[in-house]
Amino acid sequence: MEKRIVETNITKARSWTSCVSLDSDVLLIDRLSDAPFPKDPRRMNFILICLCTKGEVRYTLDTKEQHLTPGDLLVVSERHVLDKYNASPDFEGLCMMVSMPFYNEIIRNVSDVSALFLFSHNYPIFPLPERDQQIFSQYFYVIRTKIADEENHFRRNLVIALMMAMLYDLSNVIYRSKQTKDMRQTRADVIFNNFIHMVETNCRTERRVSWYAQQLGITPKYLSEMVKHVSMRTPNEWIDNYVTVELRLMLRTTSKTIKEIATEMNFPNQSFLGKYFKEHVGMSPSIYRRS
Repeated sequence: MEKRIVETNITKARSWTSCVSLDSDVLLIDRLSDAPFPKDPRRMNFILICLCTKGEVRYTLDTKEQHLTPGDLLVVSERHVLDKYNASPDFEGLCMMVSMPFYNEIIRNVSDVSALFLFSHNYPIFPLPERDQQIFSQYFYVIRTKIADEENHFRRNLVIALMMAMLYDLSNVIYRSKQTKDMRQTRADVIFNNFIHMVETNCRTERRVSWYAQQLGITPKYLSEMVKHVSMRTPNEWIDNYVTVELRLMLRTTSKTIKEIATEMNFPNQSFLGKYFKEHVGMSPSIYRRS
């Protein structure tokens, strides 16, 4: 019998004990022994970052078996399915949940989307050196303190700045690992990584899957199959994600008019951009800019 996959989000997790949260955008738990481990498959609608500090836990990620031990960092982006949890009685760790809208608010450059989370598609668990474990723990508890300080007028801005710094430090760990290790990739991994890097470079002018497939020398159907296999998303979803991130950044950090942005991003006109943005973000570009 197939198990029903339960959708889970930060709002639901806020009812757990020993957690602090910033609205429904960020949630931190430092006592995982108090968190209820689900008995059914869960599709996560958030980014999960967890450092195992004690004990161990076994589970499946998209049906693949995983084993988390002390010193291991788990990074899983949204839409992936976790199931078959089996934790040791002494399992503990530091856990962060980050909503995708908040993550998009954190980033300051479209290429920042990739560094940590492209790596995590192939290596959802990787060991942190002791020094980097300490650095992550320091970030965790400083962020936790700032989230708990509800009277601080700049609380959200402080959390954004700290989260961004933490993600850069984690990305640096990955950069070092790539320099020192021979990390083999499957054909699907190579295609996916090349596709993402091409989208980063060309998303301002190209939104057609067929164009990216042509540049990679494969058919659109094969590209779709490989991207979906690796990331649980379609090429169109990735392209829309990068285009939307770029639009957010331009609205937030430049004084260009929406008409100028539409031209620069290769939209037929300002009205078309407005409809596209509202479909993917939930509000018009002008309202987003004001907010």
